[in-house]
Amino acid sequence: MTDAQVPNEHFLVLINDMLASGEVPDLFGDDDVENIIAGVRNEVKGAGMLDTRENCWKFFIDRVRRQLKVVLCFSPVGSTLRVRARKFPAIINCTAINWFHEWPQEALVSVSKRFLEELDVLPECYRDSVARFMGLVHMSVNSTSRLYLQNERRYNYTTPKSFLEQISLYSKLLRQKSSELTGKVLRLENGLDKLRSTAEQVEDLKAKLAVQEVELKQKNEAADALIEIVRVETEKVSTEKAIG
Repeated sequence: MTDAQVPNEHFLVLINDMLASGEVPDLFGDDDVENIIAGVRNEVKGAGMLDTRENCWKFFIDRVRRQLKVVLCFSPVGSTLRVRARKFPAIINCTAINWFHEWPQEALVSVSKRFLEELDVLPECYRDSVARFMGLVHMSVNSTSRLYLQNERRYNYTTPKSFLEQISLYSKLLRQKSSELTGKVLRLENGLDKLRSTAEQVEDLKAKLAVQEVELKQKNEAADALIEIVRVETEKVSTEKAIG
């Protein structure tokens, strides 16, 4: 369970009781309790104990304590964890705490390489450089945060989760920009195809026009010759009429 999964502080009351005693008061109704007791009665007898109601219930709770595992993932950033530790002491007293310190640069590079392997839009030849740069950026932010604390007395927290969010953001932006670029390339290629097609059509029209120009010239010459013949014949007829 993480911080984001705690809807309100009252929920931690149940977690605190479970960690401290192994049970949550009034979690089961009377009928459910009787069914549980009846279900473990034979096992209680087999363990050499009297199958009283109290022994059966204690047997059940002890089994829950042995088998139930609760994992709490709380961030140390801010005062939330400190306040919760005071209000719900079982969170500290009844748990084994694994404190995750900042990752060294080698770990940052290794983690980023692992995630970048799944990023198919990033060429393999660039993955090592990008992974190293991500680690360098995170370490530089840590160094700057320490200077910020010294100068301004204010904290800027960088955690492994911050680094994972950086990788996630980079992957998201790279996929988004790659998709946009692919779309632009596709539109450009379609435009070039249309231009090539138009150019071919223009050349075809030019060729047809050249042929038609030759044919038109021939027809014009034939028409001019015919007009000349008609003119000559007309003059001849006119002359003959004048003589007659």
